[in-house]
Amino acid sequence: MPIGAQAPDFCLPGIDDKTHCLKEYDSSKVLAIVFTCNHCPTAQLYENRVKQLASDYRDRGVALVAIEPNDPQAVRLDEMGYTDVSDSFAEMKIRAEYRRFNFPYLYDGETQRVARAYGPSATPHVFIFDSERRLRYEGRVDNNPREAYVTQKDARNALDALLAGKPVPVARTPSFGCSTKWAIKKEGRRAELTEIEHEPVKVKLAGAEDLKSLRKNPTGKLLLVDFWATWCGPCVQEFPEFQTLYRMYRRRPFDLVTVSANYPDAQAGVMQVLEREHASSTNLLFGSMDIYKLMAAFDPDWNGALPYTVLLKPDGTVVYKHQGEINPLELRRLIIARLPDDNYIGHQTYWQSR
Repeated sequence: MPIGAQAPDFCLPGIDDKTHCLKEYDSSKVLAIVFTCNHCPTAQLYENRVKQLASDYRDRGVALVAIEPNDPQAVRLDEMGYTDVSDSFAEMKIRAEYRRFNFPYLYDGETQRVARAYGPSATPHVFIFDSERRLRYEGRVDNNPREAYVTQKDARNALDALLAGKPVPVARTPSFGCSTKWAIKKEGRRAELTEIEHEPVKVKLAGAEDLKSLRKNPTGKLLLVDFWATWCGPCVQEFPEFQTLYRMYRRRPFDLVTVSANYPDAQAGVMQVLEREHASSTNLLFGSMDIYKLMAAFDPDWNGALPYTVLLKPDGTVVYKHQGEINPLELRRLIIARLPDDNYIGHQTYWQSR
């Protein structure tokens, strides 16, 4: 949109299960619309700053509304290496509750009509309108995703100028972050799933020494170990979640090892499950009929109940140990909170604090 353009109308569902329309904000002196999303690490680093904008300017007559523009079916699993949830409407509710959003959070991912009208190129992307709902500022929140390096608070400058009845000093800036996931990008998600289906699936017999070594975590990465068996209903039911975790975080210093507690003569049945789930992770199978010796080799305190899940730091320290079915959301947050700041400095702090 050109500067001075009229704000396109919208009526969108919000995380409060109410429909929110442009006219709802008619009484506000200024309207700020922030296109943002869940999965993008840049958007995550800006969440607190957006919350602070909403808080600081609410009593000054500014309404701030966030809109999620992405089609969740266009988000690849390997684009979710820095998140606990994707960009669906249900997952927006999860993120907003977890991070205590203090602004309306609206969903446009189903049709993307509003996003097409406004034209956000990346998340986050800010559009600020005056009292007549004419566009006066469009672009970034500020000039650095790393808050410590911010020297230009562009969105705040625009808001202050409009509230003072002055021209916005810089009306347009570039936005930086994850590209908008338009519906056309669904093909990329489908291509990724096809690639996954063609990845090799293998299983290796593991003896006591292998399991002792596994417990020490020789990978140099954050390591998730899933003990399961074909005869364990909950194990098989949650097995796909472990593969999803692997596909989300495997481009980072993270690895997954599945260990089947079946006897070695059940290898054909184990492979059947692994192939069905396209389990291209490292997969082990108890390599001895002495299952108690194998259990003790990994963890002498394990009573043998399945499923059994352990998360290990690179030095072998136990982060998480759980017998029974996992809470996938809890486990995702544990993982990303302990992955290093490999590409996004400050991201680990984001996940370790609320």
